[in-house]
Amino acid sequence: MIRTATPGDVPAIVTMIRELAAYEKAEHEVEATEGHLHSALFGESPAVFAHIAEADGRIEGFALWFLNFSTWRGVHGIYLEDLYVRPEARGQGHGKALLAELARICVERGYGRLDWSVLDWNTPSIDFYRSLGAAAMDEWTGFRLTGESLVRLGAG
Repeated sequence: MIRTATPGDVPAIVTMIRELAAYEKAEHEVEATEGHLHSALFGESPAVFAHIAEADGRIEGFALWFLNFSTWRGVHGIYLEDLYVRPEARGQGHGKALLAELARICVERGYGRLDWSVLDWNTPSIDFYRSLGAAAMDEWTGFRLTGESLVRLGAG
């Protein structure tokens, strides 16, 4: 079952974010707290959204996403920040169901695309995404400003 996340799901989502970070060998980089996530998802003006994969009352995975915008298409899309299914629940269709729900939202709302990133060494995920018809954006290179570089540029 796929459903929209509720405030009561925040502790489980934060736990799964840490599990995902550990899988990606970056657990030390996680700074998000339950308070951060609760505010982002359920605060006065939420700009991030989450869906939960649940089976027999147990949360098996989540998708956390936000809107992006295509200037070329002139419409919004969804950027999937994180998709995670617990290891013991993989292969049961939860990941596909979460992606299908986001695709359904895109179609229903007239959004032009569903985007996400995957680490280049994560072959099982890459193969899974390709099996769904997703295309790698190999010609694009992602960039990011964080920490001191972000502060320095922001200070002018």
